[in-house]
Amino acid sequence: MEFFLNTCKSLLLGVAVGDALGVPVEFKSRAYLKQYPVTNMTGYGSHHQPAGTFSDDASLTFCLAEGIVSGFDLKQIAQNFINWRNHSYWTATHEVFDIGITTQRAIDRLVRGVAPELAGDEGENANGNGSLMRILPLLVNIKDKPVAERFEIIKKVSSVTHRHIRTVIACFYYLEFALQILQGKQKMEVYLSLQKTFPDTLIKLFIPESEIAIFIRLLVDRINMIGEGQIYSSGYVVHTLEASIWCLLTTNTYAEATLKAVNLGEDTDTTAAVTGGLAGLLYGLDGIPQKWLLTLARRDDIEELALRLFNKIHSGGAF
Repeated sequence: MEFFLNTCKSLLLGVAVGDALGVPVEFKSRAYLKQYPVTNMTGYGSHHQPAGTFSDDASLTFCLAEGIVSGFDLKQIAQNFINWRNHSYWTATHEVFDIGITTQRAIDRLVRGVAPELAGDEGENANGNGSLMRILPLLVNIKDKPVAERFEIIKKVSSVTHRHIRTVIACFYYLEFALQILQGKQKMEVYLSLQKTFPDTLIKLFIPESEIAIFIRLLVDRINMIGEGQIYSSGYVVHTLEASIWCLLTTNTYAEATLKAVNLGEDTDTTAAVTGGLAGLLYGLDGIPQKWLLTLARRDDIEELALRLFNKIHSGGAF
C-alpha cells in the first residue's frame, strides 16, 4: 500500500516541482537559458514569486485531484477551477499570477452557467496546453477502465477548458503513457508500445486521420533521436507533449528531465510540469531531489491531498 501512496505523492509533487522550477524563467528564450541555465530551484524572475512557488499548472492539477477525492463530479471540478481563479483556491501564495487565455474564457463560461463539458473552446486555435498540464491525477480514476471509457472520461475532463479533439488526443496519449509507467514498464518500452497500439486505438475511436497525422513524431518517428533544435516549447499542446516525452526519453533522472524541460525556454513552467508528472511516476518519490521538495510551497498540503486521493481510490478497491 505504501507504494501506491507514494505513487499519488510522486504524481502530484512531480507536477508541482517541475512547475516551480520553470516559474522564474517563464517566457525566457532558449538562447537566454543557454547563457544562464537553470540548475536549481530559484525564485522571483518572471513572476516575482519566491522560490518553490507553483503556478496555474499545479494549482489546477490539485483542483482536479480534489474533484476526484470528492467523488469525480465534473460540476465540482468546474467549481474548483472557478474558486481557484476567483478566490485563489489551491494557489501557492494566495495569488493567481498566471492564467491561460483559453482557460480564462472557459472559467468565464462556467461562471455564466455553461455545462462543464461544453465550457472549453472547441476551435482549432484553442489547442493550448492548459488541460494537458492538469490532467495527470485522472490516471488514478481511469486506470482500471476499458480504453474507450478512458478516452471518454479524458475527453470530458479536458473539455472543461479545452474541447478540440487535438488537445483531447494529447491528454489521452499522455495518460496512456503514464498508465504504462504505473504498470512498471520502462520509458522506451512504453514509447514503442504506444507506437504499435495508439494509432489503431484512435482509428477505432473514429478520430480523423488528419488529426492522428499531427502526432507523427510520437507515433511514427523516434523523437528521442530528434535534435533539440527541432523540439519546440511553446504553449501549443502538441509542442508541450512532444517536448515532455523528448525530455523524459533523453535523460535518466527526475532532475535531468525537468531541468532539460525548463531550459528549453518559453513555456518553461508547463513543459517542466508535464515532464515532471511523468518523471515523478517513473523515478518515484525518492527520485525527486529532497532540496527541491523542502523548498516547494505547501508541500504538507500537497502530501495530505495525495493521502486523501490514495484513500479515496483505495476505499473503492482500485489499488
